[in-house]
Amino acid sequence: MRNGLILGALAAVVITQAGCGTQVKSVALQPSVQQPAAGSGVALYFGSQTHPAVQQQLGEASVSARVARAQDGADASCDKALEQALDKLRAAAQEKKANAVINVQTRFHSAETSSSTNFTCGVSPSAAAVAVHGDLAVLQSN
Repeated sequence: MRNGLILGALAAVVITQAGCGTQVKSVALQPSVQQPAAGSGVALYFGSQTHPAVQQQLGEASVSARVARAQDGADASCDKALEQALDKLRAAAQEKKANAVINVQTRFHSAETSSSTNFTCGVSPSAAAVAVHGDLAVLQSN
């Protein structure tokens, strides 16, 4: 009887925890994320995307964001997490007087993307998260 209760309790825990893991996704970048945010003047260049000549390197910046998962789906939640992370990245660039962040990479834990078309995001039933890294730079203006 006692063994049956223990096995039943263990089975209940396993069933409730099934499917609760975080999924690492590759999500398409929206074209709007690369444009300077209103008032920031900081452009973003993902991966090896071409950009104007670098006048000055100002170091690196790494930021992350985690948002509650909304009802509109995993990709939309990842987009919101990326938007928040990029806002933080732009703020770090402004603080150092940079007008761009180049070589932008995204990651979730050890899964990293250096792409100009996709980004990496971790999404669970409750949240979405992304980390962003890039080189702060002053680019020549045209």
